[in-house]
Amino acid sequence: MSTDGTGDSAPATVVKGGTVGAADSACPLPVTFDFAEKWKPKAVDLDGSAPDALGKQGTVKLACEIDAKPAGNIGFLRVWTSDATDDTPREVLDAFVADKSSTKQVKYRDTKAGEIPAVEVTYLYTSKALDETKKERALAVSTPSGPVVLDLGGLDTQEHDEMLPAYRLAKETMRLS
Repeated sequence: MSTDGTGDSAPATVVKGGTVGAADSACPLPVTFDFAEKWKPKAVDLDGSAPDALGKQGTVKLACEIDAKPAGNIGFLRVWTSDATDDTPREVLDAFVADKSSTKQVKYRDTKAGEIPAVEVTYLYTSKALDETKKERALAVSTPSGPVVLDLGGLDTQEHDEMLPAYRLAKETMRLS
């Protein structure tokens, strides 16, 4: 078991399944990173048919979902992007968390995503639909194309904790595209 500086522990290793973010990948992004074996990335095309509430959180829009179901978990790593190049990672995360109702124990910390300076947030979120409180986390980085948020949710706290190694793999291997 290892800890990530937030007091959470999870298995230390996960097998790489591929890399996402390059122009020829499933999700072209301003960053690239590795994703876990069996996880499936898919670009999200917000063509205007989906309500903003489903494709926008704070100042960022959903660009990519990496589905954990093929690996046995219910949840996603989601990548959110924005063209607002003057927003700092902290400002982006402030708006990201504020756009979710029912959050508590919100904790920010400076960190690195690969070699990129980043801000990470952990918090508890109470889902009105499930009437359950669960852990969530996200990190934000600045890129020349605008901010990028990597978000780990999950059906519940157990799923979140089981998916932490995949989140850590993405975080540790992140680099600018």
